[in-house]
Amino acid sequence: MKYLYLLIAIIAEVIATSALNASNQFTKWVPSLITLVGYGVAFYFLSLTLRSMPIGIVYAVWSGVGIVLVALVGIVVFKQVPDLPAIIGMGLIIAGVLIMNLLSKTTGH
Repeated sequence: MKYLYLLIAIIAEVIATSALNASNQFTKWVPSLITLVGYGVAFYFLSLTLRSMPIGIVYAVWSGVGIVLVALVGIVVFKQVPDLPAIIGMGLIIAGVLIMNLLSKTTGH
């Protein structure tokens, strides 16, 4: 269940961050509302995840996967294509998340 909660938190954060970009500094009502609700959902499910996983691991996974997914949304929706160093950096983030989840004993498998 902890990974389902974490997945919901990540998806809600990605939706909220994407809506934040579309809100035009909170001048557009619908994206602004999506941003507020999305972050609320994200933090709620993040708090549920913290019941059974260490905060350092949860936050690293949440932020790392969120960074990569928001970048993908930026590419597809907002036509914001990252350069090679940004792509390499995101690859390193993915590698770090995988190493933590597959090899670390602190994730509480």
